[in-house]
Amino acid sequence: MTGPLEASVTDQDSWASSPAVRNVMLGNRKRDTKPELAVRRAVHRRGLRYTVAARPLPQLARTADLVFRGAKVAVFVDGCFWHGCPAHYKPPRSNSTYWLPKIQRNQARDRSVDEALRGAGWGVIRFWEHEDPEKVAAAIAKAVQRRKR
Repeated sequence: MTGPLEASVTDQDSWASSPAVRNVMLGNRKRDTKPELAVRRAVHRRGLRYTVAARPLPQLARTADLVFRGAKVAVFVDGCFWHGCPAHYKPPRSNSTYWLPKIQRNQARDRSVDEALRGAGWGVIRFWEHEDPEKVAAAIAKAVQRRKR
């Protein structure tokens, strides 16, 4: 019997360097990460309301972490590893031939999403997971207020 994080593919078919690494990676959250929750709490304390993990544009198959529809602001809280933070990203020592192109694709997708949203009249704000949630919330509040005017 397999556990909830174990996949039905064989080790030879996996992108992971080991079954243990695969289980850890499968356990990573797409939403509701600790940094994202901290930012959401700080934004909520400021009286702002938002939609969580929503598509700002229905035709765009990407979700923003926080969406302020009325102000047309999309907020992303990017993970340092997954999005290649210049201050904290360290390439993994194992399976680097997989990870470097993966991170580069993530960065290219981020730029593409930003362009599509801005082209549709949206404000796009990106923060790194290591940034202070209170400062992030203050910047979000300022951007939302500015775009509402």
